[in-house]
Amino acid sequence: MIRTFEGNTPKIAESCYIDINADVIGDVEIGENSSVWPMTVIRGDVNFIRIGHNTNIQDGSVLHVSHAGKYNPEGAALNIGNNVTIGHKVLLHACTIGNNCLIGMGSIIMDDAIVEDQVMIGAGTLVSPGKKLQSGYLYLGNPCKRVRALTEKELDSLQYSAEHYVRVKNRYQLSEEK
Repeated sequence: MIRTFEGNTPKIAESCYIDINADVIGDVEIGENSSVWPMTVIRGDVNFIRIGHNTNIQDGSVLHVSHAGKYNPEGAALNIGNNVTIGHKVLLHACTIGNNCLIGMGSIIMDDAIVEDQVMIGAGTLVSPGKKLQSGYLYLGNPCKRVRALTEKELDSLQYSAEHYVRVKNRYQLSEEK
């Protein structure tokens, strides 16, 4: 369901797929060919959320932001780049995700964390507030640790995963037109 909050209505590119069992609320912008899958909540109520092109937010994920207040005068928005795969049941809270990343299932990325371009985060990883993950590496664990450089095959798979989900969302859109 697409919902307006305090006069802010989500801006969603026409080519996007938003599942009927997902909620997108408030000051949210989603780029071309992105997809939001069942039971996902994207809540841009107390700050804004920006999601790039060809990005997929898989089932059961929660995306939220931080409000401006006494301890964080500006609050913190959530920014996600292009060609990003966000696995099932991921929690992204007021962080920045670069381009061509994969966030593994069940991972949690907290306030003011920065994930640079071309990063792979393994399933169940916790990225602490304010942590910066450098481009080109695999990160795992709770708390997360840099494990090793990504191989060429893994770097290629980041783009492949995003493209795969564009194809899947196209199939859903065609199926629902019938």
